Order: sequence, then C-alpha cells, then structure tokens
Amino acid sequence: MLTVVPVREPASITRTASPSHRLLDSFLSGRNARTLDAYRMDLEYFRRFLSVASQEEATRVLLTNGHGPANELALNYKNSMVDVGLAPSTVNRRLAALRSLVKLARTIGMVSWTLEVEGVKSQAYRDTRGPGREGFRKLLDSLDARVDAKAARDRAILHLLYDIALRRGEVVSLDLEHVDLKAGTVAVLGKGRTGREAITLPEPTAAALGAWIAVRGQEPGPLFLALDPSTKSAKRLSARSVHYLVRELGEDVGLKVWPHGLRHAAITQALDCTNGNVRAVQKFSRHKDVRVLTRYDDNRTDLGGVVARLVAAEAVQ
Repeated sequence: MLTVVPVREPASITRTASPSHRLLDSFLSGRNARTLDAYRMDLEYFRRFLSVASQEEATRVLLTNGHGPANELALNYKNSMVDVGLAPSTVNRRLAALRSLVKLARTIGMVSWTLEVEGVKSQAYRDTRGPGREGFRKLLDSLDARVDAKAARDRAILHLLYDIALRRGEVVSLDLEHVDLKAGTVAVLGKGRTGREAITLPEPTAAALGAWIAVRGQEPGPLFLALDPSTKSAKRLSARSVHYLVRELGEDVGLKVWPHGLRHAAITQALDCTNGNVRAVQKFSRHKDVRVLTRYDDNRTDLGGVVARLVAAEAVQ
C-alpha cells in the first residue's frame, strides 16, 4: 500500500504568500483539532461581518489601517454581536480570537500595537447546580424501557457527562481506541490540552460504555456515531447533536437540561460528597483554576444567604 507523507510547502511558495496568509498559517498551526475548529469559526464570523471574500482578506483589513481604525473596527464588531443578542461568552470568545491574532502580528513585527477593545461583562456560573442527581436519574430512567442502539449510545453519553463530568466536546472527540475497559480508563483530551489524560471509569460508566461498544462494534474510529439510516458510512456524532439529544431527553421528563448542566450537577454533587473539598474536586473537574470551584461551593452552600440570615437575626435582637 502506498503511504502518503504530508510535506510542508517549499520555501519559495511560503515566501510568495501574502503577509496576512503567513500570519493566519502561523496563528492556526500547532493547535489541537477542537481549538483549531473554534478559531477558524471565530475568524469566519469576523469575515462575514466584514463581507469580504476570505479570512485572509479580513485579516488584511484589520491590520492595514493602524491602531485606531483597527480598534474602532473591533468595537463595531463587538457592538454588532451585542445588538443581535449573542451571549457574553460568545462575544468575548470571538473578540479574544482577534486579540490573539493581533498579538501574534505584533510579536512577528507586522504591527506595533494591540487591540484594546474589552469584552462584555457577564456573571460567570450563575447556575452551577444543573439538574442535580435526581434530574440525572430521571434522564437515565427515561432510557430504561428502550433497547435500541440509540438508547445504548445516549445512556453511555449521559454517564460520561455526569459520572466523570466530561464536556460535550471531550465526549465527541473520543475514538474507540481511547476506551480501555480492561484497565477501566478513558483517555480524554481536556479543554486547552494538547495531550490526552487517562481518567478512571466508575463501574456504572464502564458498564454503559461496554453496552454501547457491544452494539457499536469493534471497528476503529469515532466512539459515538450519528445513527442516521440515510448515512451509509460511520459519522462522528457532533457536539451540537449531543446538545440536542440531552435537551430532548430532558423535555421528555419535564426538565430543562443541557450537557454542561450535567457537568455542573456532577461538580456540585462532588462537593457535597467530599464536604466541600475543593482541592479533591479539582482533580475530578480538571479545572485549571481552583477559584472556579469556589463559585460552585459558594452556590452550593449559599454562603451569602447564611450571612444574610445572621445579619438579619442580629438586627432584631
């Protein structure tokens, strides 16, 4: 069998590429697949805002006219996103992509300035409880009466989202080879990581994965497949599809649920089970910053409410 080895473009071709093209190439190289897709999409939305033919042209427009016009352009872009009602997290992520691009341009000497347009202020993690343990049980119970392949797949996904608090992007990036049922582990590519980390599977999670793999088969490739009869070839389930399936399961049992809500519920439950051991739960949730977990713990225990009751009680004595 002929093996095709990818090679880099010859230096002569690289030298003839435009500065914007070279900047984009450097900006996108060396990133994991999920980060790469996210940056490409963020830059694509900026291209659409400018109504230009390519991301290369959008980059050129951003960098060409200098510090003031670039910041004015970024501010107009931000305002347009706010005006259509995009979530603060979405607006901030797209602006962050532009800031990172300009920062690299400054690093390599293309410009001497940076983007200074700030993101939209938002209250992070207002709801850190999710549907709770009982909500998770209701979702599983709704699948118990079914024996079809989709039920086996969806049950395994629910267990990964809750039992080990995976993000939906982490779930859909899994291939069959990343699951080792004998060792009782799954190799997860975490948010912002470039390498996979082996995570121990609880028994219910391993059992659900084993049941799904028995239905799926041992063919290499994506662990979770889109079960569409019209699709002849195996296709990886998308993150958007995971959002829809969790939402629909929730609607069936009268709950408003989303994938990250199950992660919220799992982390809150972990804090309950460990009596607020934030350091231990950090290993479970894989948050880089332990301060994120203090928000979960504050919401779990309602520290503000506890103090308010103490203050009110003192006032009436």
